[in-house]
This record gives sequence, C-alpha cells and structure tokens, in this order.
Amino acid sequence: MKQVITIGLDLAKHVFQVHGADAKGSPVFNRKLRRSEVLRFFEKLPACLVGMEACGSAHYWAREIAALGHEVRLIPPAYVKPFVKHGKTDAADAEAISEAVTRKTMRFVPIKTAEQQAAAMVLKTRALLVRQRTQAVNALRAHLAELGIIATAGLAKVEALVAIVRDETDARVPIAARFALRAIADQIEASADQIDRLERAIVMEAKHDEDMRRLTTITGVGAITAATIKALVPDPGGFKSARHFAAWLGLTPRSHSSGGKERLGRISKMGNPELRTLLVVGATAVLRVARNDARAQPRLKALLARPPFKVAAVAQANKTARIIWALLNKGGTYRRPAVTAVDV
Repeated sequence: MKQVITIGLDLAKHVFQVHGADAKGSPVFNRKLRRSEVLRFFEKLPACLVGMEACGSAHYWAREIAALGHEVRLIPPAYVKPFVKHGKTDAADAEAISEAVTRKTMRFVPIKTAEQQAAAMVLKTRALLVRQRTQAVNALRAHLAELGIIATAGLAKVEALVAIVRDETDARVPIAARFALRAIADQIEASADQIDRLERAIVMEAKHDEDMRRLTTITGVGAITAATIKALVPDPGGFKSARHFAAWLGLTPRSHSSGGKERLGRISKMGNPELRTLLVVGATAVLRVARNDARAQPRLKALLARPPFKVAAVAQANKTARIIWALLNKGGTYRRPAVTAVDV
C-alpha cells in the first residue's frame, strides 16, 4: 500500500468515513469506521495531515487525533462544498475534505481547547435562558391582555403582572387561568435567577482574566461581550488586519463589484450572530449617550448626522471590532480620544 500523506475524515455520531491519499493526491483507501475504531485506526498510522469539517464535535476529535502525533486542520464546511464532485455521500465528503485540506490558500478554523469550549457553553446557556425568559414573558403578557390586564414595556414591569397572578384576591384572573399562569410566572423567576448567577460568574471571570479586563476598557464593550470574544475568537492573530476581523464578524458591506465598478450592499452578516449582536447593541448604547452629550467625540457626532440611526450603530460596531483586534494583537488598553475646546 502507498504511504498515506493526507486523510479526510467525515465526522458523524456513530459511523465515520475516512479517505486517505498519497503524496500525489491519488486515493489510497476510502472506508467506514465505527466510533470506537477511530482512535485505534489513527494510532496505527504514521504522522500525516488530517482534515475535518469544523462542527460541534470537531474540536474534540482534533485534540484527540493531534495527541497521536498527526497534524489536524479544521475547515469551514462552506469551503469544502466546492470540492464535492458528485452527489452528497459520506465517501464523497471525505474525499472532498482530503482534497480541500491540501490547498495552499485554504482558510482553517483554530482548534479550541476544552476550557475555551466550556467558556462558550456558559455563554450559550445564558443566551438560551434569556430566550426562554423572553418567550415566557411574552406569553404572560399575551394571556393577561386577553383578560384586559396590561403593563408598560420593559422587563422590570413584568413583576407587576406576576404579582397579579399570585394575588388570590384579584378577581380579574379566573381560577383555572391563575393555575396555568402561575407556572409561567415560576418559569420567569427561575430563569431570571439562573441568568443572574451565570452573569455574576462571567463578571468575576472578566475581572481575573487579563485580556477580558483590557477589552472592557473599550467604550461599548462589557463583561458579557468580552467573555464572548474570548471564547469565540481563540486566535485573533489569525486575521491579517482589523478589517479582516470585522469582515469575519459580518460587519462590512457585501461586495457586488464587477467590470471595474465597485458596488457595496448591506452588511454580509457572516460569522457568529451572537457576537455581532452584542457589538451592535453596545454601539447603540454609545451613540445614545453621545446624542445628548455636548462633549462627545466629533466622529460620533458625524455618525449621528448620517441617518438612519441603525446604520450609524453598525458603523460604530465595525469601529469597535477593529479596536478589539488591535487590542488583542498589540496589547495595551484602550485610551479614549481627548476632546479639545475646538471640538466642543
């Protein structure tokens, strides 16, 4: 058998597909492996280049296979798809991965450690609880509105609705409805308590982590945003420039240029939506404060002069992303530009 140089591994839950190729790229084997056979298979092979699509379990398998002496690279699934030559099958996917991983211009995903994955799980759990709390609050508002009971907007005003549900003397809520709505109220309070505990843990971690402390010096970046960046951007040095980082977050315009004519459309919305949302929300808060501040930076005043407001918020989020990249790669802390008397 020819010596295997490159392997494409198509991941699954139980049955994996592995494609081996020699130095010239010629196929050597393409076979299936049970989950229990994967590590034993790679233990017997000499050190080679192993490619996998980046997915939920890819980082675990990358760490385990790399520990056996192999070089492991993770590829975004969208970059593998053009190499699939025929109908989608596990064998075709493994072959496509084997070919894509050898490309000189291919982009790869940094392999995360177990600690980085754990930090991401904390943030994802918080995001899940926030969504569930929002769903429960909306359900409570809708049900009580049917009975003519409403409250003003805002999460803090929900406490008044919960008090009505728990008040046995309030005749506006029928007994059967009170029994059901009490379960929703319990869920809202339980979710709020769990979210509060997770946020306290994230803030404590932000105080002890050097990178997160420096990130929180940036205007519009709090502990939650800093923790999300730390968990989801394990290798900021992998981006060539600050603009590449902002483009990866989906905060740059999508290009439709051809024939020497440059056409820019809406933002691409690539990358992680949670991180992009946090940056835009932080930028929105910065602009709202600057709107009523006579000593705000001239750049912020110029942004506010360009309607609509949401476009200005995205532009500010783009600027924040560039500052984040510079801070993580060059060190130091963020220093706010000084406002001179001329600017005021």
